[in-house]
Amino acid sequence: MAAPTLVRLQRFIAQAGIAARRKAEELITSGRVTVDGKVVTELGTKVDPLNANVQVDGEPVAPQEQFYIVFNKPKGCITAVTDDRGRETVMDYLPNLPVSVAPVGRLDFYSEGVLLLTNDGDLAAKLLAPGSHVAKTYHVKIRGNLEPAELERLRTGVTLDDGTVTMPAEVSVLPGESRHSWLAITLYEGKSRQIHRMLEALGYTVTKLQRVAFANLTFHGLRIGDARELTQAELN
Repeated sequence: MAAPTLVRLQRFIAQAGIAARRKAEELITSGRVTVDGKVVTELGTKVDPLNANVQVDGEPVAPQEQFYIVFNKPKGCITAVTDDRGRETVMDYLPNLPVSVAPVGRLDFYSEGVLLLTNDGDLAAKLLAPGSHVAKTYHVKIRGNLEPAELERLRTGVTLDDGTVTMPAEVSVLPGESRHSWLAITLYEGKSRQIHRMLEALGYTVTKLQRVAFANLTFHGLRIGDARELTQAELN
């Protein structure tokens, strides 16, 4: 009979949707995790995911089926599982999921578009890691019209309000009848409110922001506020 496949304890906890990997490591090192009745504080510990009795703060931990959904986020809700100020969150649009999921990254309160949610902590960490340079494409409406030299600055790198310089981005002007510019911007990094800050650095105000793609996922066929599970092809 084949030996069981062991997994690291922090990964087991993350896959159960209890906490992200780094938080799971903190739970272990602070003595809040037991395996088969014994407190374990060693991060290298491996467990049999099918047979180990793992508990966090005395509550049993059971592995969940991994679950992935793409959501077309409306503006006017926050990208969080809960909110201590009682504001509407993205989870208010997803009331009957079979497992607990969390958003991968965030979209601002007034931004809309593609948001991935999952209980796969490993995948979420990889997509959000600075070194992964995952592509994120936005359609952006600004007040006014950009000059060609300003477009080039957005493409090559803009100095933000905190002195950091953005990585090169793909930027083009979308065709249309509007008096104000609509831009398509693809970023390969994820600074806080980055597109707003890039355009503010050039003296422009963003009036609408929609994420149309994240890591090759789009909201094609999804109305605002709707969600669907990922296909196997998208996961691959």
